[in-house]
Amino acid sequence: MRPEILFPLFNDVTALPGIGPRLAVLLGKLTGPLVKDVLFHPPVGLIDRSLRTTIADAVAGEINTISARVDKHISGDTQRAPYKIRMYDDTGFLHLVFFHQRGDFLKKQFPVDQIRVISGRVDNFGSEFQIVHPDLNLTVEQAETMPAQEPVYPLTGGLSGKVMRKAVSAALNLLPVLPEWHDETLLKDRKWPSFDVAVRGLHQPESSYQMEPDQPIRSRLAFDELYARQLALQLVRARRKAKPGRRLDGASQCVERVLASAPFEPTGAQRRCFEEIRDDLRSTARMTRLLHGDVGAGKTFVAALAAAQAAGAGVQTAIMAPTEILARQHAVTLNQLLPPAGLKVVVLTGRDKGKARKALLEAMADGSADVICGTHALFQDDVVFHDLGFVVIDEQHRFGVSDRMKLTAKGRTPDTLVMTATPIPRTLSLAVYGDLDISRLDEKPAGRIPPVTRLIPMERLDEVVAGVQRAIDAGNRVYWVCPLVEESELSELTAAEDRCRHLRAALGEQRVGLVHGRMKASEKEETATAFRNGDMDVLVATTVIEVGIDSPDATVMIIEHAERFGLAQLHQLRGRVGRGDKPSSCLLLYRGPLGEASKARLEMMRETDDGFALAEEDWRLRGAGDPLGLRQSGLPDFKLVDIEAHGDLIAMANDAARLCVSRDPELTGDKGDALRILLYLFEQDRGVRLLKSG
Repeated sequence: MRPEILFPLFNDVTALPGIGPRLAVLLGKLTGPLVKDVLFHPPVGLIDRSLRTTIADAVAGEINTISARVDKHISGDTQRAPYKIRMYDDTGFLHLVFFHQRGDFLKKQFPVDQIRVISGRVDNFGSEFQIVHPDLNLTVEQAETMPAQEPVYPLTGGLSGKVMRKAVSAALNLLPVLPEWHDETLLKDRKWPSFDVAVRGLHQPESSYQMEPDQPIRSRLAFDELYARQLALQLVRARRKAKPGRRLDGASQCVERVLASAPFEPTGAQRRCFEEIRDDLRSTARMTRLLHGDVGAGKTFVAALAAAQAAGAGVQTAIMAPTEILARQHAVTLNQLLPPAGLKVVVLTGRDKGKARKALLEAMADGSADVICGTHALFQDDVVFHDLGFVVIDEQHRFGVSDRMKLTAKGRTPDTLVMTATPIPRTLSLAVYGDLDISRLDEKPAGRIPPVTRLIPMERLDEVVAGVQRAIDAGNRVYWVCPLVEESELSELTAAEDRCRHLRAALGEQRVGLVHGRMKASEKEETATAFRNGDMDVLVATTVIEVGIDSPDATVMIIEHAERFGLAQLHQLRGRVGRGDKPSSCLLLYRGPLGEASKARLEMMRETDDGFALAEEDWRLRGAGDPLGLRQSGLPDFKLVDIEAHGDLIAMANDAARLCVSRDPELTGDKGDALRILLYLFEQDRGVRLLKSG
């Protein structure tokens, strides 16, 4: 149950004076619907109103604050002419200029012969000074309490800065003094204020320097947000580890046979990652591990070894993939690796119907199927496993938590391995996967020749098409990827269809296929299979091929408008070629002139095919906007954390949370109570719900 001290902060924003239903909708869209959301909406700038001057000494082009008397109102001659108010002091005259304003309203705001304190940007107009739509209009008494520095907030249509500042001020009046959840030594070392002082300082900064992300106020609040998340993740992890699992420690012949019959020598990274997984499988604690690999680093082979280990212990393995194409691709690969160990691999998707589906379900239920690849179809009600002991989830960010739970519920405390082919910088991986043990697959199989990457302007498109003709005449296969032209699936589809028509006209109708996200799964699989089997030479596609359409004989990847893609996505797409021992190439077609960041990104692609190096560089180039497109990969939507600036705090929060949970896994005593408040405050209370006393 949420601690009572937090009740005021979890009130709806309509509890704030002046915030009615209409403004509540706008605030909800901008900050969130609760009082605390308003407090966690940091300003992005500061207006300096400390320049108080006379009219004659006003500085043009700057924000000036001037005390002057209202002389007269001057209505415009026409409806479109501006409305003016003449002000004066002992040194001269100043005009306030308003467009599209009602005169009767302004007469009430600026009564003739009254002194008003005006603040706004002063401009020269002929021989006079003027302020167009002043920011502030205050009485002398009101001006006495006016702050010299005024925060500027991100806004949305219909919500003014004045309303936002008023809402923040009202929310600050509801801010309680919360018990401290950090150790005194940490606060002293970092020069961090208490939480309530930090929140007030966030919204009432004395200078723009105080707003910098590395300053004590901002770093304290960022650490609180990170610590709450990491603490919740570590509580989840500790609770999972505390639940008894099963020791999958049977005979090792299955693993040895897979290794002996493998068509290649495993890399050192593959062996190291498998040993880490095998140690977990042999433990009585339940495994939840991330296999985090570069494109083409051989994750599926490591998963095959782990499945063989599980089979040796007498249990089944389920491998869940986000698309039917990827599920069937896994089955193809595993059917090349596991049968020498006497293991049967099947694939179950939504497309399987009737007798075929019934036979698959029987094989799963009676245990004759050792490894089952599939999609969401794996956790449907009529799917029963004989003894599911090991679950592999590929590209896990494409599944919801409930999806993963439904699959693991089909077994008896199964161990879980999640896999991703999106390399993530080390620091960020803690933010995304802080509750998992991580195995890093950072070595490519021997014998693979990295693709040669070239940058080619779109103006040379005809030369590229001619080059494609030569490539397919020589027996090679080509991917041609079209971008998301606008934020619309429809326009992406149109771009791919247009290019497909163009290439069919140039290369021949039967030689060019098309795959996009709006096709039925069966149509995509049919086209992908035709391309894989060599029945067509060129596959035009949207980024749907980023995961799952494999053709070892494809040697050319062409990415159109490459400047529109992030480094991580370009690297994923390039990883579709260079998987065999043939020389391959990746052509990045771009439309100039290139911006500095786009140019740096494409040059980096040309220089390296190390996905982890590219991930670090992508983070550096993109900053904190959306590194690597990770909004889709589970990166939390932080409010007070600037991922780029506060990267060092992520590891620090992870270490602190691990230490805290190892010392006091039930969060007991006064410190434990304070930590529960922290978890509820940042809506990480799933961690509290796992506690015996929570």
